Amino acid sequence: MDFLPSNITAYADAHTSPESELLHRLNRNTHAQVITPRMLSGHIQGRFLAMISCMIRPRWILEIGTYTGYSALCLAEGLSPDGKLITIDHNEELEDFARSYWQQSPLNDKIEFRLGTAVDILPTLNETFDLVFIDADKRNLSVYFDLIIDKLRPGGFILADNVLWSGKVVDPIKLLDSDTLAVQAFNQKVHADPRVENVLLPVRDGIMMLRKQN
Repeated sequence: MDFLPSNITAYADAHTSPESELLHRLNRNTHAQVITPRMLSGHIQGRFLAMISCMIRPRWILEIGTYTGYSALCLAEGLSPDGKLITIDHNEELEDFARSYWQQSPLNDKIEFRLGTAVDILPTLNETFDLVFIDADKRNLSVYFDLIIDKLRPGGFILADNVLWSGKVVDPIKLLDSDTLAVQAFNQKVHADPRVENVLLPVRDGIMMLRKQN
């Protein structure tokens, strides 16, 4: 995920609004206690997610891929007063970990966790979402997009994480890797879809921002 020189990354980090104390502890303890902490959104990406959410002021947010709950807290910062965030994950082992931090936040009552497989849960959702964050397994990126595009309001936004996949998307040696191929296919699919306009942002491991056409 390290595309920029370390001194540039450190400079960007130093000139980004800090995490809250709660998010800092969640960040630190994820790295200390959980396997593959690189999956955490972290400081700069977390502030980016919060900024986008605060700009949109969504009533309904959908998150696919909860992990330890960091990004859910960031996204929930921008919810409208009557807003709700639904977050989906199949890893029951991390549910209590995530909830233990949500419960320390005034945003706790706005976050609803759904345990299970996203491809099974998404068709059961009846809400119309203003903002969707996809941060789950890469092989199903295109599947998730297809399942949620009709549940997104016109003018609503999708953010898909890891779309640069540690730079592998432009490395021809890695083309036989199934995850890389899936990320490439998703990027091409949404770029060609007339229902959305898109920009691929080189933030951390790459974020594809999509806006559903009116």
